[in-house]
Order: sequence, then C-alpha cells, then structure tokens
Amino acid sequence: MRWVNIRPGRQLAIYMAALPFVLVIIAYLLGSGARLAENPNDKLLPALTSMGQAVKQMAFQVDARTGNYLLWTDTLASLERLGAALAISTSLALVFGIVIGLLPAANALLGSFVSVTSMVPPLALLPILFIVMGLGENSKIALIVIGTLPAMIRDLAMRVMELPREQLIKAQTLGASTWQIALRVVLPQILPRLIDSLRLQLGPAWLFLIAAEAIASDSGLGYRIFLVRRYLAMDVIIPYVVWITLLAFLMDLALRLIQRKAFPWFAAVRAE
Repeated sequence: MRWVNIRPGRQLAIYMAALPFVLVIIAYLLGSGARLAENPNDKLLPALTSMGQAVKQMAFQVDARTGNYLLWTDTLASLERLGAALAISTSLALVFGIVIGLLPAANALLGSFVSVTSMVPPLALLPILFIVMGLGENSKIALIVIGTLPAMIRDLAMRVMELPREQLIKAQTLGASTWQIALRVVLPQILPRLIDSLRLQLGPAWLFLIAAEAIASDSGLGYRIFLVRRYLAMDVIIPYVVWITLLAFLMDLALRLIQRKAFPWFAAVRAE
C-alpha cells in the first residue's frame, strides 16, 4: 500500500484537521502559563480569561468616548471597505479577463501590461495613494483594488485561454458573433473560476486593508490593532487577529457554498 493511495475516512479527516489547531492552543496555554507563573503582570501571552474580559469590553460594552461597541464598529468599517474594493476588483477582472483571454489583439495590447503591474508591490504605492487621493476611504479601497485586480485578471485570462478551442470554432460555425461567444460560451465557464480567483485574493485583500487602516484611519480592525499596540494590549490584539481570521474563513466558506450551489457541474468536473 502506497501512501499516495491512503485516504482517511470522514471522521478521521475531521480529527486530523482539528489536530493542528488543538496543538497550537495547547502550546499557547503552556507558554502563557509558564510566563504568567514567572511574572503575573506579563502582557505578551495573556491568559484566556484576560482575553475573554477584553472581548467582553470591546464587543458588549459601550465605549465611553465614542458611544459605540468598538468591535462591531471596527468590523463594519473594515467589511465595508473590503466589500467595496472586492466588488470593483471582481467586476473589472471578469471583463478584462474575458477580453484579454478571448481576443488576441487585446492580449497583445494589455497582456504584458497586466503581467508587469501584477509584480508591483502594492504596499509601496500606499504613500503615493495617500498623497494623490488623501487619507480618506478612496485611498484604502484603491490599495486593495490595485493589490488584487492584476492577479485576478491574469488568472481569469489564463482560464479563458485554456478553454477548448473546439468550442469557439463550433460556436463560430453556428454563426455566433464574438459578443455571443463571450456571453454564451466563455462567461458560463469562467464564473465558477472567478469565485476561485476571488477566494485566492481574500488573504492579500485583508493584508492591504489592515496596512491601510493601520497607517491612516480612525476606525477598522487594523486601526484598532495598531492603536492598542502602544499599550502592549495583547489581550485585545490576539482576539482581533483571531476575529479577522474567522471573518476571512467565513467569507471563503460562503464563496465555496455559492460556487457549489450555483455551479454544481463545476464541482463534478473538478472531482473527476
């Protein structure tokens, strides 16, 4: 029996998936217990009770200065920025990905440009965006768009180019125009791949969002993390990081469910 042929059962797979998380939690508890035993005022690895109290204060108690529940206010602000940016990136990537992948002339004109721009470090452009667009919402949204759009366009264009050439030839034989080929042959096959591309960009999108909020913002999850870091408030920072991770995971899960429900044929093809 070769290792490549061994497939764990469903229950075993769940246990195996949970094992790394359990080990990380155990390692944290051991490290935290050791540091707190040596110094009860240690802030680097706070106890779970301290983090629970911080979460209670941030999420369920009104802030005296702002009158808001800070965790939910920060979450809403971050999700609004992220949602707006990803909506722009996804829409533009779908259009340009199909155009570049389907039309050789468009590929000759824009293919190299998109490839080069996808190599530009987006965070290096952040000071330029702040200078040109100011410190408001537009610059933060623009950073996420610039950071995610070129990669999504390249990915979708390559997916279009990978479609069987026979499909395009048959569509033309039946009298389909370029517009009809794009809408009725290419688009239905690219939409589930667009979801995959968006899933791959969730991590970078969160990174750019946190970076922008940390530098210039008065609300948001990234803003809060970098605000409390000056007080070494790890009991706030760690729950915020866990919350961001959970939000990203839930977004990825939602996209997977949408893909599975909207395009069941794609899941079947992938399973083959």
